[in-house]
Amino acid sequence: MPRPRTLSDEQLLSIALGVIQSEGPDAATFAAVAKASGLSASTLVQRFVTKAGMLRAALLYAWDRLDAETARLADTMPKTPDGAIALLAGLSLDYGDNPAAYAEGLLLLREDFRDPVLRARGAVWGATLTRALAERLGQEKEPQIIARLMLSQWQGALLWWGFSSEGSVADYVEQELRLFLAALGSFG
Repeated sequence: MPRPRTLSDEQLLSIALGVIQSEGPDAATFAAVAKASGLSASTLVQRFVTKAGMLRAALLYAWDRLDAETARLADTMPKTPDGAIALLAGLSLDYGDNPAAYAEGLLLLREDFRDPVLRARGAVWGATLTRALAERLGQEKEPQIIARLMLSQWQGALLWWGFSSEGSVADYVEQELRLFLAALGSFG
């Protein structure tokens, strides 16, 4: 008869993700997660089999959280260009006002690119986010195209904010996206 779990899967994945985010994916060993969770490394091996399995499970958990936050914001933002800007600014808040946190997130992105399951998950999220933005930019002839361009502009804004560290990430993203939409002519 198996012993009852002292930590739920969600609790354990949250702890593993915390180790990955604070120490980096390479440092997220069974020993490191065991120390952070209070479980034995052998218990983690039983749950995940391999370090790669643990990393994938933790990053899929991170995608689940991002999907939920995206849906929450999409449900609360108006279907206007301002709502599109607010949606992307809201998704930027995870970085706080710390460019180093954004840089650490790029290490997670590296893992997403390496793993075909995680890469596919990112593609689905991108399509979902594109649709949410297009709903807010719908008065235009090609809202899907503008939405994809806006996503690219958003990612570029995060990158340049990381270099400049000018103000809060949300304010920087908002300012850059307003400039982008104004440059298109019919949004500003």
